[in-house]
Amino acid sequence: MHRPRRLRQREALRALVRETRLSAEQLVMPLFVRAGKNIRAPIPSIPGQFQLSVDQLVRECRALAEQRVPAVLLFGLSAKKDERASRAYAKDGLIQQAVQTLKAERVPILVITDVCLCAYMSHGHCGVVKFAEGRRPKAEGKSRKRSRPPASGLRPLAEGEYWIDNDASLELLARTAVSHAQAGADLVAPSDMMDGTVGAIRAALDEGGFDRLPIMSYAAKYASTFYAPFRDAVDSAPRFGDRRTYQMDVANGEEAVREARLDLEQGADIVMVKPALAYLDVIRRVKQELRCPVAAFNVSGEYAMVKAASARGWLAERPAWFEILLGIKRAGADILITYWAKEAAAVLRER
Repeated sequence: MHRPRRLRQREALRALVRETRLSAEQLVMPLFVRAGKNIRAPIPSIPGQFQLSVDQLVRECRALAEQRVPAVLLFGLSAKKDERASRAYAKDGLIQQAVQTLKAERVPILVITDVCLCAYMSHGHCGVVKFAEGRRPKAEGKSRKRSRPPASGLRPLAEGEYWIDNDASLELLARTAVSHAQAGADLVAPSDMMDGTVGAIRAALDEGGFDRLPIMSYAAKYASTFYAPFRDAVDSAPRFGDRRTYQMDVANGEEAVREARLDLEQGADIVMVKPALAYLDVIRRVKQELRCPVAAFNVSGEYAMVKAASARGWLAERPAWFEILLGIKRAGADILITYWAKEAAAVLRER
């Protein structure tokens, strides 16, 4: 008679045969950068997370390094936006300043930069927008209180009245990645989901003398409802339409493998699946079929759900996030991008 419970009777036995293990070395902490000094502004929809001025970012990264968190993923909150996302690739842009300062201060942490245009575009899309004749949205004066996505006084547009110019967007994305490399980024992470992004960035980096800089592509980024708190944090919700014409259909799994394979062929060194919880099967398939380093982004909505339930006493937060991260790791992720990185690293050190 088989008795699997024999190995479950004591913690030492359970640990001895444990198949999946978490380590602080696998964690990446997302952080939000904004202009100003001595700013640590709470993000209501992502409890426990903050918009940080560069000086506060340095302090936070030092604290993360002390907990043995190896890397951070930086996102910028830009007050200046236009239809060419010019602040995304400006030499004095937020992310560029943040990276330069972290390197100048010799903070012992890997700096990963998100390469996208949405937070810097006046319309909130991830690429250059083209409008059908006579369909450019016009301001309607001061807008009344609005619901998400924010209208910002713009007339809403339907699909077909505008489109994303893929190749024009690639030029701006490549410029952004090179500007991050020039600032001192250790790794760039394009998240735009334009076709050919990785190839364009790889070519631009190589031409600029950054052939040793790795790329972590958001290879399988789904058009998910779980991004809503993040879009609040960086003010990047589209002012019209949505992102379903370039982010992946939530129903597709095989397509994720194709997307990841294409990015690897174009020069990606790591591929990412985002979000994580509803896409554990995708993480598994990408890992098994491509046998490459895989990152998974445990996104803001997934984090906020647990925070909300914990605040109401419906579940215990620490066991919940531990189980979530363990599940993502068990599915096949090598790298865990999570807002729990700091807390998780501290707990894992204790254990």
